[in-house]
Amino acid sequence: MSEFELISLAQKAKLIEGYWNPAIVAVCNGQHIKLAKFKGSFTWHKHDNEDEFFYVVKGSITIRFREQDVILNDNECLCIPAGIEHCPEAAEEALVMLFEPVGTLNTGNVINAFTKRDIKML
Repeated sequence: MSEFELISLAQKAKLIEGYWNPAIVAVCNGQHIKLAKFKGSFTWHKHDNEDEFFYVVKGSITIRFREQDVILNDNECLCIPAGIEHCPEAAEEALVMLFEPVGTLNTGNVINAFTKRDIKML
């Protein structure tokens, strides 16, 4: 058996149930690499101690900030520094990869219906 595992994002995406339900596809240097399907609007939140990296695999998302919006399309990414309040949304289904330190709560400083405490490994 090889020490390396090829990860097919297309195959992993088929295993994701629902929107805003991230799943871990790999762990690298203390970071969870997560995959999620976005559709609709998430919740305003911030991560006080962690940066959050969004990479759009397929589709288009908008990251709303209090002063501006940033639109990300296929193969575009954005790093949001710790402490910056934001709200992701997607008009149509989008597949997004997130890089976050292990233990980062998906809703940051907010606890609500979007909060996922037990994120599964695909």
